[in-house]
Amino acid sequence: MATTVYTINKGINRPVVFKGLKAQYIVYVAIGVLSLLVLFAVLYIIGTNMFLCIAIVAILGVLLFVMVYRISDKYGQYGLMKRRAYGRIPHTVRLPSRWVFLSLGKTKQ
Repeated sequence: MATTVYTINKGINRPVVFKGLKAQYIVYVAIGVLSLLVLFAVLYIIGTNMFLCIAIVAILGVLLFVMVYRISDKYGQYGLMKRRAYGRIPHTVRLPSRWVFLSLGKTKQ
């Protein structure tokens, strides 16, 4: 039986990288896989056809991996934090009066 050794590449001040996933995304994939396992068990226990259970879990598993790898590649180590911060940037700034803009041209002496 051949053994496979997986290395976790971690340097000083560098994020943990495992199979292309960076930092917290490893945990997200692990939680997703465990939830898919629970979903399969629940579907099997309630009497759903086994092939249907496998198909549902396989499709959701592929979607999980594709989405997590895409977010990991696009945003990097602090991806979801950057994504949430970008969503909180206001589209417009509303001011009740023009006083702010009128006072920009004046110099105080």
